[in-house]
Amino acid sequence: MKSYQRTWPVRVLCVDDNKDIADSEAMLLEVVGFEVEVCYDGRSALSIAETFHPRVCLLDLDMPGMDGDELAARLRTALKGEHPVMVALTARGDEQSVDRIKAAGFDLHLLKPVSPNQLVGALNRLTAPGR
Repeated sequence: MKSYQRTWPVRVLCVDDNKDIADSEAMLLEVVGFEVEVCYDGRSALSIAETFHPRVCLLDLDMPGMDGDELAARLRTALKGEHPVMVALTARGDEQSVDRIKAAGFDLHLLKPVSPNQLVGALNRLTAPGR
């Protein structure tokens, strides 16, 4: 893996109902210097986001109870003007899913399985100072 060690802190909220995926993403991001909180459902993500104030929300789209689309909208409302970067992470890349992601206002769409280099590189670009 390329060297992606961060020199500035960025908070990332990882939300995925698949605990292995969410925990793996968090471990990777922590190793390179992100501050990370992990949630496995939309309700707990909303609760944590209000005190954690993430700069990036990495959201699975297909979760039971509250999907990633609804969660993104509710996070934007709950975080009142903080404008976190919203990243959709899904195994779906078909045209309907791409349209869904655009309509929900996500800043980026990453396809599962996402490589470590791709994930870290994308988040570094999206959160670079001055951006």
